[in-house]
Amino acid sequence: MMGSYRLCLCFTRRFQWKEVQPPRDVKEAFALYAQGHPYMNAEQLRRFLVDIQGESATTVADAQAVIDHFLHMSRRYVVRLSGSFLSLEDFQRFLFSEEFNPPVLSKVHQDMTAPLSQYFVYTGHNSYLTGNQLSSNSSDVPIKKALHKGVKVIELDIWPNSAKDDVHVYHGGTLTSPVELIKCLRTIRDYAFASSTYPVVITLEDHLSPNLQDKVAKMVIQTFGDVIYYPKSECLSEFPSPEALRNRVILSTKAPGEYRKSRTSRNRGSLPQEYNHESENDGEYISDDDEEDEDDDDYDDCNYCAGGKKDNSSPQTVAPEYRRLITVTAGKPKGGLRKALKLDVNWVRRLSLSEQELERAARFYGKDIVRFTQKNLLRIYPKGTRFNSSNYNPMIGWMHGAQMVAFNMQGYGRYLWLMQGFFRANGGCGFVKKPDFLLNLGPNDEVFDPQTKVPVRKILKVKVYMSDGWRLDFKPTHFDSYSPPDFYAKVGIAGVPADSQMKRTKAIEDQWAPVWEEEFIFPLTMPELALLRVEVHEYDISDKDDFGGQTCLPVTELRPGIRAVPLFDQKGIKFPSVRLLMRFQFI
Repeated sequence: MMGSYRLCLCFTRRFQWKEVQPPRDVKEAFALYAQGHPYMNAEQLRRFLVDIQGESATTVADAQAVIDHFLHMSRRYVVRLSGSFLSLEDFQRFLFSEEFNPPVLSKVHQDMTAPLSQYFVYTGHNSYLTGNQLSSNSSDVPIKKALHKGVKVIELDIWPNSAKDDVHVYHGGTLTSPVELIKCLRTIRDYAFASSTYPVVITLEDHLSPNLQDKVAKMVIQTFGDVIYYPKSECLSEFPSPEALRNRVILSTKAPGEYRKSRTSRNRGSLPQEYNHESENDGEYISDDDEEDEDDDDYDDCNYCAGGKKDNSSPQTVAPEYRRLITVTAGKPKGGLRKALKLDVNWVRRLSLSEQELERAARFYGKDIVRFTQKNLLRIYPKGTRFNSSNYNPMIGWMHGAQMVAFNMQGYGRYLWLMQGFFRANGGCGFVKKPDFLLNLGPNDEVFDPQTKVPVRKILKVKVYMSDGWRLDFKPTHFDSYSPPDFYAKVGIAGVPADSQMKRTKAIEDQWAPVWEEEFIFPLTMPELALLRVEVHEYDISDKDDFGGQTCLPVTELRPGIRAVPLFDQKGIKFPSVRLLMRFQFI
């Protein structure tokens, strides 16, 4: 087949499109397991799946089902001899099929009965915003999109409307337009379990009076009914498990905004400029340098829940029904971060830190953070200067056991790709079990130290064979007006600093179906937190290289063998046809 590219009015370049041929390893595997014959039967395919693909539970019936499917597909194009066998062409088609040969499993396989604190949770930040943090619209549409993508923590900033008689959602102190809270709640109700039946957490950034809090409580009960979960006791000594909370919605909030007014007005001028645009920071975490500036009248959730008794000394009473609906309490213990990380045997809570606060805390209190997150929840949120809804490196939070690393899902960029890839684990259910080293105690009651150097524990060998499907998803001149694209692949690891690296293949000129057949080796010290990064770019000698596609895959979920790897665009939307053929081996 020929492809034509016009250089000018008078000249046209023609390029021969080569028929896609299986890589050498695929041909050799087919020849070996077909025992030199031109067709492979079910038993031979089963042995390939067991030996090369590591699918030890495969039966002859399973292999026969694969053969029948691809024979049915091939009969649409050519007349085949009778007989239930795979040709080399069918074998290649099978290997390139994401449906039959995906790189990671699509079902939940981890233990889901541990307390919520033992899981990383797919978490959104300012989930209602359609764009930037300063002037975009507030809407329920981004919430719906996030829930469909598997996000399980939705954040809503709730404020009084102008008449002080209803509740709106918007980013306070900015030009973002409001959306009615009831509309957001109904959307959460309708799509909470679109990706999985595991629970959805609504974190409320509360700026309401007690009267409006009571109105919110009625909205929540009327909207969710029996779906809303709240504990029998006012304070939990241990969080329920994702399994126990299936098909349930839970609320999480910190001290109401009214209690922080005096502190906010006094401290806002002394905070760094980037904090002034993040209401979440106000009164949430006080650094050790600010200890002497504490206000004795400040609201303190610790006083409320310590020992399971209510502190009646608060200057204002929270609406009781509203209080009762809160499952995950969050507040600011007095005395700075050192006290904030102190464990309490009687109750569990949520603490929030900005990305900058986490970086500072990690330098001095790394082990304390790990110990805190073994029982309690830690939420990390973007710094206030990320006006364009960009994101940050999530690995610092995950290394320290932070369950809720909150991201701007309406944002963009490689960090968001990492987040999307990380939560492809465990069937994409939105909950990923934390590795044992973040949960276990040593013989002397010690916890994991994130600053300790760890030896290499696993080696991942990755071979990039080829890619196909580009002509189906892109116009002929999308990458280059004058010739077919010159694709190259970048392959690497995103993880702890010792594991992170990026490598690349050579560029293949003028090919819509490039064949690289290049192999890379990655030593890993913490494979549990490692992500395999894959990007395809089109080389441009005179300009910036064009982006082709990308994916991130959790290393511990990779299925060994030759696999079909789908690619996604810059927004994380999967291409219909583009695939890479890759091989994964652990040595």
